[in-house]
Amino acid sequence: MGVSGSGKSCVGALLARRLGVAFIDGDDYHSPTSVAKMASGIPLDDEDRREWLETLAQLIDDHRRRDETLVLACSALKERYRELLRQGDPELVFLFLQGERAQLRERLASREEHFFRGDAMLDSQLRDLEAPAVHEAVTCGIAEAPEVIVDTFLEALPHCRG
Repeated sequence: MGVSGSGKSCVGALLARRLGVAFIDGDDYHSPTSVAKMASGIPLDDEDRREWLETLAQLIDDHRRRDETLVLACSALKERYRELLRQGDPELVFLFLQGERAQLRERLASREEHFFRGDAMLDSQLRDLEAPAVHEAVTCGIAEAPEVIVDTFLEALPHCRG
């Protein structure tokens, strides 16, 4: 979890490969209306995100019911969004990718084919971000290499479930 540009897709895909499990990029489940809104530089609001988060919670639940591990990349900016996702699995563990605005902005500027554009969008996400409490997530700085972030998360994972 984290704002756009924090590396969720990259780190999530790497984590899933290391674990040998399924990976889902939450961005793939935004409605066409939400994608068009973001592509126009208009931030999503809670109502825009509700159906999307419910869909992701259902995907989490589907994997849990099949006793399959899933890695999901999702912004999960607010505590209530994370609670909604936990409806799919109360034991859900979050990895919070935390970064400074300047670094996030630089990463976003280098993207060529992504619907998320503009400083206003990033600023909106940073305003909405409710950083998870220490007991709610493993937090890693995005200045670390993705491999280091995955190693840190995997080392912390047994303590998150115990």
